[in-house]
Amino acid sequence: MLAMLRKPFNLAEYDLVLLLMVVALTSFGIVMVYSASSVMAAKNFHDGAYFLKRQGIFALVGCAGALVAMRIDYQVWRRWAVPLLFLSLILLVLVLIPGIGGKVKGASRWIRLPGFNLQPSEFTKIALIMYMAYSIDKKQDRIRLLSAGFLPYMVVLMILLGLLLKQPDMGAALTLAAVTITMLFAAGTRLIFILGSGMVAMPFVVYLVVHSAYRLKRIKAFMNPEQDPTGIGWQIIQSKYAFGAGGFFGQGLGEGKQKLFYLPEAHTDFILSVIGEELGFIGVIVIIGMFFILVQRAMRIAMAAQDTFGRFLALGIAVLFAIEAVVNMAVVTGLFPTKGLALPFLSYGGSSLLISLFAVGILLNISAGLKLAPLTGKEAK
Repeated sequence: MLAMLRKPFNLAEYDLVLLLMVVALTSFGIVMVYSASSVMAAKNFHDGAYFLKRQGIFALVGCAGALVAMRIDYQVWRRWAVPLLFLSLILLVLVLIPGIGGKVKGASRWIRLPGFNLQPSEFTKIALIMYMAYSIDKKQDRIRLLSAGFLPYMVVLMILLGLLLKQPDMGAALTLAAVTITMLFAAGTRLIFILGSGMVAMPFVVYLVVHSAYRLKRIKAFMNPEQDPTGIGWQIIQSKYAFGAGGFFGQGLGEGKQKLFYLPEAHTDFILSVIGEELGFIGVIVIIGMFFILVQRAMRIAMAAQDTFGRFLALGIAVLFAIEAVVNMAVVTGLFPTKGLALPFLSYGGSSLLISLFAVGILLNISAGLKLAPLTGKEAK
């Protein structure tokens, strides 16, 4: 591994369009985190730049991690796929132990470390993708079988989902399920197995919603937020106000009003609402376009990869970014019930940013030598 890091570095070998999109999104995210959090940070921490400084540090560390991942041959992750999955299971158990896991707003999703809270669910996402890519490559055509192909993945997934729902973290659980099913479908798993698992899972999902007061309230708020405008419907109503106030061109960077203690989680899950208010419809469309290009480049890397492991590793990362971006955007615009999913590269949060940048480093390593065309993403002749 050290020998790989000592190899001559040639930036032109990598997908520069993907790199540019990620650098732009991360840099813009730091700016928007400051804009969305400065007033709240000044009141709560007596430092308007509190979240700006932390996000900046996370970005620097994440970029260093991405640079390391760029230099390490992605084939190395074959050997680490199973150990990393076991490590993620251990972390998901540790977060549930009082004194180790930190509870915020009734959820135990973080392991408290000096100066940093680790969110194991973010680590689990990339660990599961590595394991899936490794296992799919190993099984090849047996993936179409029920006992040898489909069911083992469902067992692993159920264990992870059970630990995530214990926190509880429904958003991360649904994300993992969606990534797993998409990768299995792309690998050639029979559609009847996927549909059957969906039918089996549906009653459990309904049970989890109906027998959880806060989840049921979120569904009701999604269907009719005006029914409780000062309670459970407050957040989505304020988010819509932000988009409406922004209009076509926005109020101007830093000039938004909803972040002034009206919109909860303005610098985290609902940062797109702040972007919509301050930069308007144009700003939101630019962000959507950048995510589209990012996912499109990741998909082209997956299609052009030289082996099955690289292909599914890139596919899993592309699907993860796509799901997280689409679900977050749908939530803040009122198209989905609130889920608690961060917007990759933009929302405040160390674990999300570090893992996202590390995943991009892996993508860039897979892209090395593929010579993808700048605009189409197809292999250049």
